[in-house]
Amino acid sequence: MDRVSKTNYYLDIAQTVLERSTCLRGKYGAIIVKNDSIVATGYNGAPRGRKNCTDIGECACGELGKGCSVNNELCRSVHAEANCIISATREQMLDSTLYLCGIDAPSGEIKSDTCSCQVCRRLIINAGISKVVVRSSPTCFVSYNVRDWVLNDDSIGGQ
Repeated sequence: MDRVSKTNYYLDIAQTVLERSTCLRGKYGAIIVKNDSIVATGYNGAPRGRKNCTDIGECACGELGKGCSVNNELCRSVHAEANCIISATREQMLDSTLYLCGIDAPSGEIKSDTCSCQVCRRLIINAGISKVVVRSSPTCFVSYNVRDWVLNDDSIGGQ
């Protein structure tokens, strides 16, 4: 009997979490794991008490033809990574791994180019998360060492 790898097991859970997403364009699910225990889960959706894109039937980012990671200020949603991080304490997140999965909402296909936006990267760095693993296909994934995001700071524009 073949067992699913531990990484794909956690990515499968993140993919299940994204089923709660309320975005009309892209659904994302994230989980934080430390010492083989799930610390927190999160999916993208409007802040508590506000209307979701699915409630109003439109996506501001979609109307402009731009992605939500490019226009964070226009997006109604809190990103999956951010919702995951605000559900855990820093102590729980130190040296943990964040698993992330995204699908295209209209087609249901896995988004092979999923990666955390610059704002979420900042949150991940400050949370003390050490690794981010992103699903790129049903069985493949890409791993990012968060320390590389700190050392290769592309937000400072050539400095």
